[in-house]
Amino acid sequence: MSNSSTSCEPESHSGVPHAEFVEDVDNFMKREENNESAETVLRRLDEQHSKYKFMEYNLGTKKTRLKIQIPDIKTSLDIVQHLQSKKESPESTETRFLLSDQVYAKAKIPPTDKVCLWLGANVMLEYNLDDAEGLLKKNLEAANKSLSQVEDDLGFLRDQTTTLEVNMARVYNWDVKKRQGTQGTKT
Repeated sequence: MSNSSTSCEPESHSGVPHAEFVEDVDNFMKREENNESAETVLRRLDEQHSKYKFMEYNLGTKKTRLKIQIPDIKTSLDIVQHLQSKKESPESTETRFLLSDQVYAKAKIPPTDKVCLWLGANVMLEYNLDDAEGLLKKNLEAANKSLSQVEDDLGFLRDQTTTLEVNMARVYNWDVKKRQGTQGTKT
């Protein structure tokens, strides 16, 4: 199992296919199915490049969403922890909460041992403070882990895109030299 670490590498990056670096373009072109023309190979490489760009867009969107989500989870966790610290206090906590953009309302929160959390998809559930804290910590850890994985995947994807772009340039240059060589022998 340890000797196949390089074969598992493509699978560890969220399904991003590994781009093979073309070192010897002559052998690469001979190896291609039915001796495809350079145009066909370039079209296929361009299609793969488009797929990489699509993956990059999706991963970028996911990264942006996680970077927004993580501070929200931290804020909710801080609020739950603050409510826990005031749970035994006989006095209410005064606060302001957001009604809409730039509009806040004052509120007095009596000591409580329950809190409601938005779970997404228009779902809100009531939790006791300990359970809410546990859930938010678990969600924060999962979001941070997911963000780290997305950043790793983006780095791997950028490397694969660069390799593919170099391959495309090498095949294109090979084709130009081949055509120039063919034209030189005709004259």
